[in-house]
Amino acid sequence: MGVDVSSDEGRDGQTIAGEARRTLGSGYLFGVPVGGLGWFASVLIGLASGFLAFFLATFCAIVAVLILNSTSHNQLDYALTYRRVGLPIGAAVAVLALSYLGMLWVRRQIRRA
Repeated sequence: MGVDVSSDEGRDGQTIAGEARRTLGSGYLFGVPVGGLGWFASVLIGLASGFLAFFLATFCAIVAVLILNSTSHNQLDYALTYRRVGLPIGAAVAVLALSYLGMLWVRRQIRRA
């Protein structure tokens, strides 16, 4: 009934080291094969990651301003969280994601030709 853990093989015969190489290899991000996406999927995922970063950074900034306003009795404007924190971080993440995914797409198109 015991499980043999002495082998480095996974479920379908792949080695654990092979899975680690696949996770860190070119075209894979946390094991997801982003190198095989088309141009529309690359643009969609790049913009979605920018939106996600915008909303996450804005949420964290709003919580920080809330805590700062309640502890220091100042009145910082909450609009600063969108303009000074959320927008630059969201734009930077979108540009980085689009450039990375675009580079993978162009590299794949050149390799095919």
